[in-house]
Amino acid sequence: MTWELFSIIGTIAFAVSGAIVAMEEEYDIFGVYILGMATAFGGGALRNLLIGYPVEAFWKQDVLFQIALLSMTIIFLFPHKLMKHWKKWENITDAIGLSAFAIQGALYAQKLNLPLSATIVAAVLTGTGGGIIRDVLAKRKPLVLRAEVYAFWTILAGFAVGTNLVATPIHMYLLFIVIVVCRMLSIYYNWHLPIKSLTNSSKSIDS
Repeated sequence: MTWELFSIIGTIAFAVSGAIVAMEEEYDIFGVYILGMATAFGGGALRNLLIGYPVEAFWKQDVLFQIALLSMTIIFLFPHKLMKHWKKWENITDAIGLSAFAIQGALYAQKLNLPLSATIVAAVLTGTGGGIIRDVLAKRKPLVLRAEVYAFWTILAGFAVGTNLVATPIHMYLLFIVIVVCRMLSIYYNWHLPIKSLTNSSKSIDS
């Protein structure tokens, strides 16, 4: 039940995130649906491919496909005035999707009795894969490679689940909230991992 709930939360959040980015880039309704679906399901597809899970499992998610389509339709029909603050919506939905899918990916690996390393990789791919595909299709630099601390939170989720630091549903939900809050704090306070620029040394961060 916990795994299914995080699947639903992640699907809604990333479908909306992809749809918002598509509308910001002025894609038509077909582009909105394509980008939203790629964001919602891209990470899981990459994870399944890497861990060797049957590809046909991807097409057995009828309910999640319907949820994603409904979510994108609702956000597409939102009044224009509510969409003016799209950047805030994008950050929040991306953080929710990142957290939900990272935990879901880790639970997925644990369900298959995979080792800790595979659990962390599954969390990272599931949490960031859809966002990477979204940004590439939108011709943006992927958030995971440039933004405020991003992929680290998926590693944290994978480690917490893989080592059984969080094992009960209540602990899973608390971990979900913690990751969302940490992601939003990293945006607000502009936390970054060390950066070294070869084009402008004054922008480099060595600590």
